[in-house]
Amino acid sequence: MRRVYARRISLSAGLAAALVGTAVLNGPAAQAAPPAPVDAATARAYAKALTVRAEGSLDGYSRARFPHWITQHGECNTREVVLQRDGEDVEQNSKCAAVSGTWVSPYDGATWHDASDIDIDHVVPLAEAWRSGANEWTKADRQKFANDLTRPQLIAVTDRVNQAKGDKDPAKWMPPLKGYACTYARMWVTVKHDYKLTVDTAEKNKLVSVLAGC
Repeated sequence: MRRVYARRISLSAGLAAALVGTAVLNGPAAQAAPPAPVDAATARAYAKALTVRAEGSLDGYSRARFPHWITQHGECNTREVVLQRDGEDVEQNSKCAAVSGTWVSPYDGATWHDASDIDIDHVVPLAEAWRSGANEWTKADRQKFANDLTRPQLIAVTDRVNQAKGDKDPAKWMPPLKGYACTYARMWVTVKHDYKLTVDTAEKNKLVSVLAGC
């Protein structure tokens, strides 16, 4: 498959518009845009208040412990809801699968026209959550986390960029698009705060450093 890249030096007005999108979902899960993270000042306060603890092990972890993608409404699962929400001019078939549209990945500024080039990223990765306290949650709690459309936890991004991120925290990986660093840190802190997940020392230091410049 041939891929066409549209690189951005910083978040432009066009990128911002693409992130908001113009398509409208039908059903109870409909949203006009990804949920916004807390503002920078609140994020700085959250970051300082996060519990610091060495990362736990991955013993017992598997992605199956975080059931996804679940049905959100009708034929639409969480992935298709996010693809519709984060894209522009998205068309879906009778099974709710995205068959056309435009997606601009906020992590690298690349533009895509094929949903197969898009991953839905868990901003705080599932394995990272497991090491930070989710290992003690119920399966229902982990399912809620893995499909959360109410927080800035799910976002449509370039597949290979998401694969490069893997389960790394901000001390080990940040979006290639430097202009997105503050937003990403705010998203990460919002999710960790709301779910009462811990951070390790390097992770907290990186978050505090990034947010200080926001």
